[in-house]
Amino acid sequence: MEILNEPEITEIEEKNVACVSFVGNYMGNAEVFEGLFGKLMGWAGPKNLMGPNTLLMSAYYDDPGVTPPEELKLDVCMTIDDDIEVEGEVQKKTLPGGKYVIMRAELTGSEEYAPAWEKVVEWLMQNDLEIDMSRASYEIYLNSPEEHPKKHHILDICMPVK
Repeated sequence: MEILNEPEITEIEEKNVACVSFVGNYMGNAEVFEGLFGKLMGWAGPKNLMGPNTLLMSAYYDDPGVTPPEELKLDVCMTIDDDIEVEGEVQKKTLPGGKYVIMRAELTGSEEYAPAWEKVVEWLMQNDLEIDMSRASYEIYLNSPEEHPKKHHILDICMPVK
């Protein structure tokens, strides 16, 4: 894992997204994410909704240290314009903005996601900041690991703070 920038507090805007939801234990389970993104891309692809400014994200609503694994909630999302209609398993949501700590990281594989999140939490504690559990935390994916020469994952981890 390589931290590409130190965590910093940033005000982010709310985002309109299309998403596919999941409830259950997704921790370290790449297949869950592959399946959800497969459904989302299967819907978005034929509609040509993937543009140069489209963000792919995961939104997390629970603290895995507190919430039982089978009750963890997750949305895999892509940003969309307001006027896009959704159907089937694809829902439309507005993800909240506000004050977030954002850390950019380059991970060698899915096993490094949890340690990367721990780094953000560590930074929050060192800086006497409190996580705002009323808003979702996000991973914003900045590349496709399949297209990276070493299959690395480059992402922004975004955690809401009070």
